[in-house]
Amino acid sequence: MSEKLWIFDTTLRDGEQVPGCQLNTQEKIIVAKALEELGVDIIEAGFPISSPGDFNSVMEISKAVSNPIICALSRAVEKDIEVAAASLRYAKKGRIHTGIGVSPYHIQYKLRTTPEDIIERAVKAVKYAKSFVEDVEFYAEDAGRAEHEFLAKIVEQAIKAGATVINIPDTTGYCLPEQYAAMVRFLKENVSNIDKAIISTHCHNDLGMATANTIAGVQHGARQVEVTINGIGERAGNTSMEEVVMAIKCHHDIPVHTNINTTKIYETSRLISKLMNMPVQPNKAIVGRNAFAHSSGIHQDGVLKHRENYEIIDPKEVGVHESSIVLTARSGRAALKHHLDALGVELAGEELKEVYESFLTLADSKRDIGPKDLLALVGKYIEDSSFIELVKVRYESNGLIKAEVELKVGDNFRKASSEGNGPVDAVLKAIEKIVKPQIVLEEFLIQAITAGSDDVCKVHMRLMQEEKPYYGFASDTDIVQASAQAFVDALNKIPVNKKVLL
Repeated sequence: MSEKLWIFDTTLRDGEQVPGCQLNTQEKIIVAKALEELGVDIIEAGFPISSPGDFNSVMEISKAVSNPIICALSRAVEKDIEVAAASLRYAKKGRIHTGIGVSPYHIQYKLRTTPEDIIERAVKAVKYAKSFVEDVEFYAEDAGRAEHEFLAKIVEQAIKAGATVINIPDTTGYCLPEQYAAMVRFLKENVSNIDKAIISTHCHNDLGMATANTIAGVQHGARQVEVTINGIGERAGNTSMEEVVMAIKCHHDIPVHTNINTTKIYETSRLISKLMNMPVQPNKAIVGRNAFAHSSGIHQDGVLKHRENYEIIDPKEVGVHESSIVLTARSGRAALKHHLDALGVELAGEELKEVYESFLTLADSKRDIGPKDLLALVGKYIEDSSFIELVKVRYESNGLIKAEVELKVGDNFRKASSEGNGPVDAVLKAIEKIVKPQIVLEEFLIQAITAGSDDVCKVHMRLMQEEKPYYGFASDTDIVQASAQAFVDALNKIPVNKKVLL
């Protein structure tokens, strides 16, 4: 039977320790709300003793979210614990996360004390935290390099003192998966009261093992994972939340489940990247821009025939609209035909062969092949597709935003008006009143392509009709005009009898 795996997100604490990625309180609240919508169970909101800003952020996040447990970090120091408790006073569910170093390195060189003193300080800290909140997590810092027997001894005493969660950090990212698994297994087998607490993983990525170590820990009994969005964090980063969640979702033999709404993973990833000004590497698993992109002709043909030939995750599961078939000199005819179909150009046989040969010549000399390049290649095969023409667009704002459009549909001229949230919205709604295909506007991008007060903007739209995408493009100095032209351009590419759409 599947057990619950608690998702402890430390993006706002360990993740924010990345140089140059500090957030202000309002930005942290935005992130916390996004994490709540994503479905994380615990948000580590900060290290309150570290600064007034961190204290205030933990307090304001506690007010702003309702469902997740709000966790505040502290050292095994009374003042730290007091400040952490004060920062949590508005939390619906609060947790204090306190602990101390347990490896020979930390005991001898960082804390300069004895193992016996470490245990005494750990017990005292847990008991003191317990006097403020019921939920206390104890972290055994640098457990990855600790002696197993000593680790078991301090964990047993921390649980006896009242710890409800035991965090076993691989603080330096030293462990191999089998080593981390063995450590968790040792605790499960040698700590007499281990059943009274949840074992938590907290792995760093210094050797690129963070996700593998975390999964290994879960497979051997850990039931909480400490993660960050995009795997951000100190040095080489922390365990990536999206990697762990999707690995578990893909591997049904791992007997755990999470409350994560995976369809919100991609948008949350982009939010963190934008707010922290930290780009996601293109080949990052799950959320990188190339995670579902295919450029090899063999792969493209396989994906177009059956997605699972080369994808173990449906992009929609993580909030990505569709796989990306990227046109390069390595692309095959199947990929080229896929893109031409999206442009409303249907070629086969000798015509497709001839265009494909021209395409390969172009692709060898040009890195990015776009819609305009393809349309130029197939120009002589395209019939006049302007069944729907934009004649006039007019809009005004007198409290309410109203728009009127005139279209030439075949040989007929038709007009419609509509209201909207803005001029673009009103214009598109008016067009839809005239031309009524069952479509969904799925993507709408505006890009400036010249500089100055008379900027020319480029509009890109993607419409979905019967689960197939159709693209529209236009450029103009007027954003509203360009948007209307792009919408009509996409409508004209739907390869069915246009009169059926009216």
